[in-house]
Amino acid sequence: MSTRPQRQSLMDDGVSDLIRRYQEESDEEIQEVLVDHFTPLVETLASKFTKGSEPFEDLVQVGMIGLLAALKRYDPDFGKSFESFAVPTIVGEIKRHIRDKTWSVHVPRRIKELGPRIKKAAEELTIRYQRSPSVDEIAQYLDVTPEEVLETMEMGRSYNAVSVDSPIEANNEGSQVTLLDLVGSRDAGFEKVDQQLLLQKAFQVLTDREQAIIRMTFFDNLSQKQVGDELGISQMHVSRLQRRALGKLREAIRVAPSEII
Repeated sequence: MSTRPQRQSLMDDGVSDLIRRYQEESDEEIQEVLVDHFTPLVETLASKFTKGSEPFEDLVQVGMIGLLAALKRYDPDFGKSFESFAVPTIVGEIKRHIRDKTWSVHVPRRIKELGPRIKKAAEELTIRYQRSPSVDEIAQYLDVTPEEVLETMEMGRSYNAVSVDSPIEANNEGSQVTLLDLVGSRDAGFEKVDQQLLLQKAFQVLTDREQAIIRMTFFDNLSQKQVGDELGISQMHVSRLQRRALGKLREAIRVAPSEII
């Protein structure tokens, strides 16, 4: 006969007793009953952090990780109820997830931790002074430097990445551009530089005379006759050396371009 605990038996046995059995036996059925019983608690805590862009379902899943950790570590001898022990663990797991996983751009942990404190301080000081507090007032209230407050406020803008297609106001008349419009396009000069470097390395497979013929023919735009006159050889000889040089260059580039570079 199955001894799987039911919701009613959970109430009868007591939460602490069932948690003890779970810790001793690692029984998946007991875990399922405990998770089912405490799911409303996790959902309530997760709902308090859904004001951002993180989906509620994801926060619940993260909260469940905290719940399972609490179930494994709970010790009734400390004199606390399980709920009192579990809530900080679940909330801590959710906060770590929000802090570490939802920032689109990596920022230092101290910035992530200081951000919520600044927000809370600004709210409290606004009520106290009946106006928006200054950076210096927030810094003094939190016992940090004004530079740290400014840095945190600036870095806080990195919480969400912006699409390159996002419109940006270009002027007072309302015309718009996108981030992509402001990003430099690929410069064809980079490709030309790569090609020149490749040719320079490939030229090493040519003799001095072959290099001279290629340089005068293709870079100085001399005719084969002019090259022959310059080197003291016939035009036919220039043509033959040119074909041989071009063949060596093509072969060198084709066989091992990575080795050449």
